[in-house]
Amino acid sequence: MMTTQVESHIQYNHSYMMTEEYMQQEEDWDRDLLLDPAWEKQQRKTFTAWCNSHLRKAGTQIENIEEDFRNGLKLMLLLEVISGERLPKPDKGKMRFHKIANVNKALDFISSKGVKLVSIGAEEIVDGNLKMTLGMIWTIILRFAIQDISVEETSAKEGLLLWCQRKTAPYRNVNVQNFHISWKDGLALCALIHRHRPDLIDYAKLRKDDPIGNLNTAFEVAEKYLDIPKMLDAEDIVNTPKPDEKAIMTYVSCFYHAFAGAEQAETAANRICKVLAVNQENEKLMEEYEKLASELLEWIRRTIPWLENRVAEKSMSAMRRKLEDFRDYRRVHKPPRVQEKCQLEINFNTLQTKLRLSNRPAFMPSEGKMVSDIANAWKGLEQVEKGYEEWLLTEIRRLERLEHLAEKFKQKAMLHESWTRGKEEMLSQRDYESASLMEVRALMRKHEAFESDLAAHQDRVEQIAAIAQELNELDYHDAASVNSRCQAICDQWDTLGTLTQKRRDALERVEKLLETIDQLYLEFAKRAAPFNNWMDGATEDLQDMFIVHSIEEIQSLITAHEQFKATLPEADKERMAILGIQNEIQKIAQTYGIKLSGVNPYTNLSHLDIANKWDTVKQLVPHRDQTLQEELARQQANERLRRQFAAQANVLGPWIQTKMEEIGHISVDISGSLEDQMNHLKQQEQNIINYKANIDKLEGDHQLIQEALVFDNKHTSYTMEHIRVGWEQLLTTIARTINEVENQILTRDAKGISQEQMNEFRASFNHFDRKRNGMMDPDDFRACLISMGYDLGEVEFARIMMLVDPNSTGVVTFQAFIDFMTRETAETDTAEQVVASFKILASDKNYITVEELRRELPPEQAEYCISRMTKYSGADTVSGALDYVSFSSALYGESDL
Repeated sequence: MMTTQVESHIQYNHSYMMTEEYMQQEEDWDRDLLLDPAWEKQQRKTFTAWCNSHLRKAGTQIENIEEDFRNGLKLMLLLEVISGERLPKPDKGKMRFHKIANVNKALDFISSKGVKLVSIGAEEIVDGNLKMTLGMIWTIILRFAIQDISVEETSAKEGLLLWCQRKTAPYRNVNVQNFHISWKDGLALCALIHRHRPDLIDYAKLRKDDPIGNLNTAFEVAEKYLDIPKMLDAEDIVNTPKPDEKAIMTYVSCFYHAFAGAEQAETAANRICKVLAVNQENEKLMEEYEKLASELLEWIRRTIPWLENRVAEKSMSAMRRKLEDFRDYRRVHKPPRVQEKCQLEINFNTLQTKLRLSNRPAFMPSEGKMVSDIANAWKGLEQVEKGYEEWLLTEIRRLERLEHLAEKFKQKAMLHESWTRGKEEMLSQRDYESASLMEVRALMRKHEAFESDLAAHQDRVEQIAAIAQELNELDYHDAASVNSRCQAICDQWDTLGTLTQKRRDALERVEKLLETIDQLYLEFAKRAAPFNNWMDGATEDLQDMFIVHSIEEIQSLITAHEQFKATLPEADKERMAILGIQNEIQKIAQTYGIKLSGVNPYTNLSHLDIANKWDTVKQLVPHRDQTLQEELARQQANERLRRQFAAQANVLGPWIQTKMEEIGHISVDISGSLEDQMNHLKQQEQNIINYKANIDKLEGDHQLIQEALVFDNKHTSYTMEHIRVGWEQLLTTIARTINEVENQILTRDAKGISQEQMNEFRASFNHFDRKRNGMMDPDDFRACLISMGYDLGEVEFARIMMLVDPNSTGVVTFQAFIDFMTRETAETDTAEQVVASFKILASDKNYITVEELRRELPPEQAEYCISRMTKYSGADTVSGALDYVSFSSALYGESDL
């Protein structure tokens, strides 16, 4: 007999068999160790019970393992039962050579199954060699009961051990590391049974300090309910320091085969749960999208009519309240909606990505709730919003102009009405009828002075009418009272003109009768009247209100005022000359003793009037200086506000543009992993969030400018609207870019794409993205595919374009490019796999019942299926039968399989 022999990869020592495929890690048998009575006893009992568990299917059994296989008949029968194949016809004789022939037929059959027998012959089996017989049975057990066990790419002994570890992992006091001492306390066997049939054993009542009780419980339950015969003795296992590994493996393998069917059902149930969980999650995301889209569209629908309401207020305060309401809308109400719109787009893209990855049809929102519909509604809102702001500012300017004109009208009308007071009565007097020649001449000169004054007031009347006309054109709210007052002034002016002409005619008739005229009074009257008119005009100009919007305009007024002050010395000379006339009259009267009446017959003006009005002009000049300087200070403050706003805006505008470009560079960068891109984008997002304080500060400066009614700024081309739009675009771009990278990571992980593959895809895409806008034209996409080895005809390219551009937008995005490149290698569940899983749960029937669904699936998934499955209508239908085939097809948007 050979002592040691190496065959292929596997070795047994001392007359034992070996296999090449599955016993490479199996421990060598030790011939001396086999002599251990405890091990021999355990193997004899276990192997005998194992053989009988199969032989009883043929209606027979063995009592003594080394005696009953000696003639080879039951050995051949055992092999036929466990293999399901027919062996050659055995020899019927009882002679030794007949027995050897039968045993050789059995050994040849074992060899035909890939098992190479070493150092064993039929003679040893026929002679009843116990060690050789046990070794042969162990090899049969390995080949037909253990070799085919496979768990997560491990097989045979390692696979069986991994299966035991997985099944007993949740149980306390159980730690399966081998097939000997790990099973001594009986808890591992009880855990295996409880894991698959919790109704058979109350695991919580088992105690680690009662190994014999635990083992006997497992043996009895397995024999009674699982049809696994008792192959071991509890006392032998407990009392042996290291129980026989092969006996334990043989017994445990019976549990694996007993529960194999349940394992398959559990796998099928897990697959269905996974599919249903994905479907439920997608439905939830769809419902959330619909709800968020409806709320955003409803808010836009309510907001637009408010912004389209262009009913102007009559007062400046009311219009300022409208402007403040609009600012509150911009600062408080709109920003959360901007975030909702951005989040809605992100949710939509994430949902579509998940649907593609789970092989589901694309999500089509309800009519009017597409992302494009929301974008169009938002665009309409922003257009109306812009128009509303322009209208508000225009109305405020109009009201400001109206208030200025109304106040100017009141002042001029008041001055004119004051001047005309009593003029009609004066012109209607008939005092010339009883006057002397001198008095008549005086009346004539007085009338001429009045006519000169009347002509001088013609400009004022025309100005009053022009202001009233402008107030009407600008729709002044109190235009009726303005028109009434203006009409009264015009009617009175016509009456004065008529009366003036009548009085001149009367005076001219009697003038011929009058010869003496006081030339000095006449000269005084002639010079005093225009000088008085000049002082009235100067007083009016010095009190005139003004409105300016720039330093240049106020400087122009200051220059004009300085020019006016330069004329005061000449005016003072005229005043002194006029007063000199009055002094000359007094001197002549005193010289010639003329008694004066004290009243200039040619004018109502006296030297006191001239002096008082001159004093008034002198007092108004410094007041005018102060008013102009205050306005200059205000315009200078406005200029500082302009420069302060411009300084910040000229920094913020380019900063926003730079950030947009940096985000674009990050999104196409292939130097690092997607996680690096994500981290970089997150840092950029945090930097943008931290920069929000600068935007808020600019908003504050902008509010100060608007409150100061500053409407132009030559120091910057950026307006607050430009900065707002750029900021919102920046927030949307960073959020959308992060979402795209997240989807790329999701696609990579779901479809098993390596970082190198992802970088290759990105490099190819960037090379053919000639416009550098993150999208390829169809011609560039075709060139990219050809460069990657695709042989494209027109029909094949059209089919590919339908996959990457289903909406016919004319461009291919990077996400669509990635989906296409990984589509055919993706390992996703299909409708056929789900149908196969349901068929397992239904025990190969073409339908499934409610009871089977509730027994095999978790409650939530079971009720989900029951509520959506239709009744089965096949010829083999029964009451309560459900159609799982059409249900599986519907999950993936396919027609019935």
